[in-house]
Order: sequence, then C-alpha cells, then structure tokens
Amino acid sequence: MSLAPEHAPGLVLQRFTPPLKLSAFKAIAFDMDSTLISIECIDEIADAVGKKAEVAAITEAAMRGEITDFKDSLTRRVALLKGVPAEALQEVYDQRLKINPGAPELINAAKAAGLQTLLVSGGFTFFADRVKARLGIHEAHSNLLEIEGGLLTGRVLGDIVDGEAKKQHLLALCARLQCDPKLSIAVGDGANDLPMMGVSGLSVAYHAKPKVREQAMIAINTGGLDRVLEVLTLA
Repeated sequence: MSLAPEHAPGLVLQRFTPPLKLSAFKAIAFDMDSTLISIECIDEIADAVGKKAEVAAITEAAMRGEITDFKDSLTRRVALLKGVPAEALQEVYDQRLKINPGAPELINAAKAAGLQTLLVSGGFTFFADRVKARLGIHEAHSNLLEIEGGLLTGRVLGDIVDGEAKKQHLLALCARLQCDPKLSIAVGDGANDLPMMGVSGLSVAYHAKPKVREQAMIAINTGGLDRVLEVLTLA
C-alpha cells in the first residue's frame, strides 16, 4: 500500500514518490537512541549521579545540530559520568530502555526482503549489543565506555562513533555487499545521522529534530517505525 502525504497524517514525503519495492534495497541502517529505542541512554546513566539535566541539555543541542562537533559533545557528557557504578548500565537497560513501536516489524520485513541490517550509534556498546541481539540486527557499531574498579572512568575507549563514522560504516557495508550506497536506507532522528542519510538512497527521519525532518526523504512524525512500510511495497 502506498499513501500520498495528504492521506497519511504524520507521514511526510519529500523528494520521494511511492511505490517502491523494499526488496530493491540491499541494506538498512538505524541509529539507536531515540530511533530504535525510546531513550537517550547517556541521559539516563547521568541520572544515577544527579546530572541528567546537565547531560541532557548537551545531548539535545547536539541532536538539534546546535553543537556541530559530536565527538567533543560526547567527550564532555561522558566526563560527567565519572564515578557512576557500572551496575547503573544494567539498571537503565532493564528499567528504562524500551524498543520503539514498529522497530521489530520494520526490521523483520527488511530481513525478509533480503536486506542486511546495521545499527550505528553514537551511544554505547553495552546497550547496542543487547538491542542488536534483541531485534536480530546483523551488525552493530557504537562507543565503548571505560570501566575500572566497577566504576565508569568518564572516558570512551577507542575512536568515537560520530556522524562521519556512521556514514563510513554504512559505506563499508555497501562495499561488502557490492552495491551502490543508493541501494541503502538510513533511519535516524538527530543531526549526527545526516551524513549516513545523505549517502543513502532513502533517508527516513523518525520523530526527528527539525533539521533532520527537513532534509529527510520521509519524515515519520506520528506512529511507529513500521510506517515507512506504508510507502514501500513488500511484494
């Protein structure tokens, strides 16, 4: 089923005319925080030390594109987590993290159509690995928090996954699949998703920041992630 924008409240189509087969694509990449899941994990971890408001303000500015250096913004936020017990990560996962509506349906439909699925997150491996396994996603890349003596050190190990890294992971997947990046779909909500959305053939903004909604080909403003299937044929 394909819907014109005026017949699909909360689903905005820009520079995209349905119908198009899902199986025409080879890969689909997802952001995690506020896209596949309902929370920004770093904000919830910060809540354990009473710094949620401070961290969330930086997160919001970064996702809106008001802070253009994502690596710097993440470094600043992670530094505020120094001393948080590692157990807080499991508590956030168990008590606060919820899979967003429509995520399993969209991922299952994509896999059934033969697409490789990719999770690329500026968040953390602790959560990304669990979400990957929970949703049956093929591949995940994110940031590794350093832990010493059972406490977060306030540092990230290795290279930070920022917007450019997300794009490069999607391009690398397409290279392995020997397909043009235009045969990929990229789904996100924040400014650091724009680089990978820009190289994909179909960009989807999910309950996204204004800057992202404006640049995406499809903007889902109400409902679940599976609404993208309203403009893609499955046969």
